[in-house]
Amino acid sequence: MSEVRDEDISQQEASQQQEAGEQQETSERFSRIVSMPAYQRVAEAIEREIVSGRLRPGEALGTEAELVRQFGVNRSTVREGIRLLEQGGMIHRDSSRRLYVDLPHYDRLASRMSRALVLHQVTFRELWEAAMALSLATIEMSIERATPAVIERLERNIEATKAARHDPTRVGELDGEFHLALEEASGNRVLRLAREPSNMLIYPVTELVVRDVPQGADRLIHAHGMLVQAVKDKDVELGKLWTRRHLNDWRKGFEIGGRDFDQPVDMVLLEARRGGQDL
Repeated sequence: MSEVRDEDISQQEASQQQEAGEQQETSERFSRIVSMPAYQRVAEAIEREIVSGRLRPGEALGTEAELVRQFGVNRSTVREGIRLLEQGGMIHRDSSRRLYVDLPHYDRLASRMSRALVLHQVTFRELWEAAMALSLATIEMSIERATPAVIERLERNIEATKAARHDPTRVGELDGEFHLALEEASGNRVLRLAREPSNMLIYPVTELVVRDVPQGADRLIHAHGMLVQAVKDKDVELGKLWTRRHLNDWRKGFEIGGRDFDQPVDMVLLEARRGGQDL
């Protein structure tokens, strides 16, 4: 009887050890859930509005007191969230301490996906290839769905770009706004979200392209005009033709400046800075 008891005990201990090991293995599959601080939630809520285009560069964000009321949190929480956004180049204060939306500079982008693309050392070739595929889908949908209000907005943008043709920084900003309007015209939010991370890396570099190529601004304006014409005429083939030409022109301008299309994005930025050209 005693031998049976010892054997039973041994089997029971082995079973308990195996169960404990399984429990330990299971417990190690997951990390602890960490709740996000309130100030980060404030910063992310504002960032989403900026990245989506619902808040535009130069638009007033309000005062800290107004944000405290809107978010229903204390002033220190809002202040810390604002600090994160200021560090990311998403907002700035004027002399009256009011807050305004900024167009974030290349190296201060707050978009998580844009930062991930930089961290993964993606090249401008990869960005350009993705932009080509997504832009062709965008123009097709935009031609089908654009409203008269969107067409008017695009035409106003072109006139503003003509007026700013000698200001590369402003031309770069207006180029981003033009393509944002086209994306909104597509009526497809998934497509817009898919384009945002690469757009935030590509469009600021348009400033450098316009600086390097004397006729760069005029060629950009002409391409935008042809895209609007395609939208107005409901001509998908014309829209795709000028989408390809526009992006191919961008690539040529990029390479005319002596930049390597296969270098990582951050390396291209460093080279531009060494040349005295700061985004």
